[in-house]
Order: sequence, then C-alpha cells, then structure tokens
Amino acid sequence: QVQLVESGGGLVQPGGSLRLSCAASRSSFAINRMGWYRQAPGKQREVVATITRGGSTNYADSVKGRFTISRDNAENTVNLQMNSLKPEDTAVYYCKVSTVIRDYWGQGTQITVSS
Repeated sequence: QVQLVESGGGLVQPGGSLRLSCAASRSSFAINRMGWYRQAPGKQREVVATITRGGSTNYADSVKGRFTISRDNAENTVNLQMNSLKPEDTAVYYCKVSTVIRDYWGQGTQITVSS
C-alpha cells in the first residue's frame, strides 16, 4: 500500500505561482509514472501533467508553457510548478502514482485562482 501526501495548495491571484508537492511512502513495487490531475466543479477529472521514471513528460495543452512537472526517484516525490495561473486553473488537484500492480491517488488539494 502506497500513501500519498500532497501539499502546496491555496489561493492565488491570476498571474501568480504555486508549487504542489506529493510524497509517496515506500512501495514494494517500483513507482513508474507519476502525475497530477485536476477536477473543477461540475467537470470530469482531467490529466494535467505526467512524468515517467526516466523523466519523460506530458502536459495538457491548457498548461503547456506554464506548468512544469518534476520528480525525485530517490525520494519518491513529484512536484508541479505552476506559473501564470489563470482562473480556469481553479480545481482540486490530485497526485497519482502508478506501480505495476495498481494506481494510487492522493487526497487532493484545492487551488483557487481569483482576485
């Protein structure tokens, strides 16, 4: 069982920045892909960014050029640096990690972009 602890959410003005962090507990199986997802009110959960163990990244078109995902394999952490935030980025953000056995989700952290 892998437990995930997320941090870094909050309220920020448009154009501001936030950094999300997610720490995964020790896993019996290697953690492969790590990522961040978000769910806005009334909408389905969507992928924001993912990163493989080797460092390959993918981003949603809506965040390309503004968000950067990174990970530390030794520490089992994944971060999301969010710049130039927009009101439409407001959502609950979830960390997800994948092992060969199953996926694990964090509890979610609220990001609100508003003036």
